[in-house]
Amino acid sequence: MASVLDSVPAFAGLRSPSNSSNSSNSSLHALRCDGASGLSWRRRGGPCRAMVQQAVQGASANYAKEMERLSAKESLLLAFKDSGGFESLVTGKTTDLQRIDVNERITCLERLNPAARPTTSPFLEGRWNYEWFGISSPVLFLARFLSERFPSTLASLLGMDVIIKDAHAKATANMKLFNSIETKFILSAKLSVEGPLRMKEEYVEGLFEAPTVSEAAVPDQLKGPYVQAVNTVQQLPVPIRDVIANGLRIPLSGTFQRLYMISYLDEEILILRDTNGAPEVLTRLDDVPAPAGVQPFTEYES
Repeated sequence: MASVLDSVPAFAGLRSPSNSSNSSNSSLHALRCDGASGLSWRRRGGPCRAMVQQAVQGASANYAKEMERLSAKESLLLAFKDSGGFESLVTGKTTDLQRIDVNERITCLERLNPAARPTTSPFLEGRWNYEWFGISSPVLFLARFLSERFPSTLASLLGMDVIIKDAHAKATANMKLFNSIETKFILSAKLSVEGPLRMKEEYVEGLFEAPTVSEAAVPDQLKGPYVQAVNTVQQLPVPIRDVIANGLRIPLSGTFQRLYMISYLDEEILILRDTNGAPEVLTRLDDVPAPAGVQPFTEYES
């Protein structure tokens, strides 16, 4: 009987009755093939070592991917700067070479998107600055419409940003007239989640905000007309004066809407693509929101 047992290979966890009293102190063993002594037992975990190696390799791969993503972000931001930024894009001074260079870097960053469901991500909410938009973008249309209505010597478009909060978006175009009068055009929209990547934007209202004037910044040659304008406004009937003070509102409900896809989102950069595939790139202006248990947008229905 002993000879039969001796001929059967041993396995981890298989013990004879005589060793049952030591079962509480025993552990799983790995079978080692040793050239000098043949098959023998080792109390050192070979499988555990393999698991550690896999974990280390996985961590290294994740680290390398994260470094690649950060590098792609930095490259894209530098491309914006090299292309002349917001002003060149609005005035049409961006060259085809600069445009294709930026688009190439946008594509490189999009493939490293860390957000699987960006439409319901808490990172979507916040205040974002427009850095880049395509030819068919309504943002570019609005920016060019405002800039073309006023000569560059009288007015300048300082920039555009958008606040996304509670399933609503409020885009603001900031302008300065005569280097002293600041005014804004605000476009309000309602957002709807159409899928994990897709959203619908329905425009609700446009508002030309009343200008804000810093009297100290008014040039001497304009102070006379400025005082006359202020006095004229004060003499207007109260309803008209209130309209001027509160701004001019333009109802847009049921007039304009668009669909877009969020192709990239992290705590600093947001990339959208409209139905024509044109990209819009925004960078965060405010602090990163802390992730909350409740999603900011209603879950879509498939």
